[in-house]
Amino acid sequence: MTEPPPVMVNAYDGSRADDLPPATRELIRRREHALGRAYRLFYDQPVSFTRAAGVHLYDAEGNAYLDAYNNVPSVGHCHPHVTQTVARQVATLNTHTRYLTDPVVSYAERLLATHDLAAAANAIFTCTGSEANDLALRIARHHTGAAGIVVTANAYHGVTAALAELSPSLGPNIPLAAHVRAVPAPAPGLDFTAAVTWAITDLRRHGHGFAAFLADSIFSSDGVRPDPAGYLAPVADAVHQAGGLYIADEVQAGFARTGTHMWGYQRHGLRPDIVTMGKPMGNGLPIAGLIARHDILDAFGRDVRYFNTFGGNPVSIAAAAAVLDILETDRLPVNAATTGAYLKDTIARLAAGTPLLGDVRGTGLYLGIDVNSPSTGEPSGRLASAIVNAMRERRVLISATGPHGSVLKIRPPLPFAPEHADQLGNVLADVLTAAGAAAGPAAW
Repeated sequence: MTEPPPVMVNAYDGSRADDLPPATRELIRRREHALGRAYRLFYDQPVSFTRAAGVHLYDAEGNAYLDAYNNVPSVGHCHPHVTQTVARQVATLNTHTRYLTDPVVSYAERLLATHDLAAAANAIFTCTGSEANDLALRIARHHTGAAGIVVTANAYHGVTAALAELSPSLGPNIPLAAHVRAVPAPAPGLDFTAAVTWAITDLRRHGHGFAAFLADSIFSSDGVRPDPAGYLAPVADAVHQAGGLYIADEVQAGFARTGTHMWGYQRHGLRPDIVTMGKPMGNGLPIAGLIARHDILDAFGRDVRYFNTFGGNPVSIAAAAAVLDILETDRLPVNAATTGAYLKDTIARLAAGTPLLGDVRGTGLYLGIDVNSPSTGEPSGRLASAIVNAMRERRVLISATGPHGSVLKIRPPLPFAPEHADQLGNVLADVLTAAGAAAGPAAW
């Protein structure tokens, strides 16, 4: 029987507090007192970092940890071009978009040129991906006059009230809203287009109408489901035939993460109506946003007042422009494709030799690896968490995802190189060997 999903994958629960250095225990105590228990820490043994550079994080003792998890510093931690550009801008001007400034216009022009929408598009900037997705919902409902939204079964799209009620991955304590339908995540043998079409019909039957299909283009929280390339195009056709909008959530897949394309939706040959962006956009600075067909935004802008005090401020825009510079000058999309393929092949070879690891999925520098119980073959979040924590103890950082927390998630900064892939593969091999994976040890 498949294990139930953990409350939070790889969360610190205090059970191994005695194993932590006294200074770390004291910082955790102060953190819980000041911030409360709503904030969570990764790993059985949390790690405290003091600096970072490239694809590494460093603790207080100067130990380097290979970062194979963080998507936010997409062009590398503390990249000199980003930090210098931001420093110059923060010393020059920082205000909002109601004043006329060239950088925000120039960046919008550059950003729009990387996209493929069915018609001319405009950009709106926010601070977070949650804000961008929340705004996309407002725009879709204004355009269609309907409320119904279709998402996938373990989707995550943000933390606002409107997004929490259509993010099943947040758990049963936040039930789906009546106007939301969740369809199974894409999988072999599933007619995904038919599932979406059924959900649209059901929304209409219950009087909600159909506003939009909202999908993370790599289906990260559903367990990383990017393939085969092209399978989302018929879904977009069905959405448009039903009078709804296709919203491509590129917070995870965007900015060349997939290697072959700048945006995840481009791998599928479709043209969305709205595209939302976030996390890696400013390499750690809070900037996000969306682009949408200008006819949709024209009507929204005419009828609805929208303003975001910090969205698109010159300092964050400077960081975002620097990210585009680095993607081009450092040829990071090419690196994501080539190193990602090398890493995927390395892990696939490991998976072939152990019953713990199953399917290896992904594209570019975004991989998902199924972890299964050796005795039952069922997905095992417990074993995935053990692998993640064992790798952290060997100073390699990954995470886990999926409806059962049973999919290893590998999503490093884009400068990740073959030598880093080798290090990750060697550590993973050591972890599996130490666990005696072939025998399925009782400790696991």
